[in-house]
This record gives sequence, C-alpha cells and structure tokens, in this order.
Amino acid sequence: MRLSTRNQLSGTIIDVDLGSVMAIVKVRLDGGDQVVTSSVTKDAALDLDLKVGQPATVFIKSTEVTIGVE
Repeated sequence: MRLSTRNQLSGTIIDVDLGSVMAIVKVRLDGGDQVVTSSVTKDAALDLDLKVGQPATVFIKSTEVTIGVE
C-alpha cells in the first residue's frame, strides 16, 4: 500500500476503549514513552480487529501543526 501521508509513526497498541459509537485507541510509540491517542469509529476498530499488544502504525495528516516551547 502506498500513501501520501508523510507522518508515519510506528508503535504498539496499549489500550482500546470501545464505546457505543466511537473507540479511543492509544499507541505507545517505538523508542520511548510517548503515546498517541486516536478516536476512530467503533466499526473501524472492530473491522481492524485492534488488540492491546498489536504493532500498529499511526498516520498523521493535518493541515495545521502546532509547536509549543517554554
């Protein structure tokens, strides 16, 4: 599969919280303790058969990226 999305981060699923319509999926990124949280439809989570411990790739496509510093 080829994608136009340039921001691709690999990690491991650490939590899948299925709600009535939506699912919250947390992925710990490889090489550290950073976690990315994504909201997906419950149907998508079930279709992908998302499971804790499963390797996953986070794809980030956005028209805006914000950076903060102190």
